[in-house]
Amino acid sequence: MIISKYCIGHYVNSCKNSLCQCHGLKQQRRTFLNFPKPNRTREYCGRQLVGHSMDQMFEVVSDVGSYYKFLPWCKKSIVLTSTPSNLKADLIIGFPPINESYTSHVSLVKPYLVKAECVDGKLFHHLLTLWRFSPGLKREQQSCVVDFQVTFEFRSAFHSHLSNLFFDQVARQMEGAFIKEVGRRYGAATMQPRNLRLNNQAIKS
Repeated sequence: MIISKYCIGHYVNSCKNSLCQCHGLKQQRRTFLNFPKPNRTREYCGRQLVGHSMDQMFEVVSDVGSYYKFLPWCKKSIVLTSTPSNLKADLIIGFPPINESYTSHVSLVKPYLVKAECVDGKLFHHLLTLWRFSPGLKREQQSCVVDFQVTFEFRSAFHSHLSNLFFDQVARQMEGAFIKEVGRRYGAATMQPRNLRLNNQAIKS
């Protein structure tokens, strides 16, 4: 399947727009942004320079059917339909006190973007997971910049309260599990992951 430059540009630009709300963070560490009540929306953003290629990162993140094998909180992941540009999957997540299933629609633009949205579930009003991959160091082809964003809102006020306690840790574990799986499949990284600022920090080559 051939994806036009317009299509790629549309997805990448929309991704940049969705990430821009995180660029104002003054701290370099990734964190949740707590919005004023009664809005229960939570958002986590991260950016890393990693020692793996864009293609390698894309292949692992887009392999939704294997999530249950390496994501600690994913109990089951079943792909229902799949094309080169999108897929639909049922996932079951479980970490105390939550054990729920939901359906995810995933949009794919290889090797630039993986965008997953929850479309059916009792746990979330909405859940958006966004991965964007861009070139890394000029002197190191086996590198890329990974932008990772999770935005969600629980249906339950109880679950929303719990998110303040442990979801920062869960999001970090999720991000780290993907990078670890890339290393398992393709070999050791060419460099240690480096956290980048979320304000379009230039990458020194």
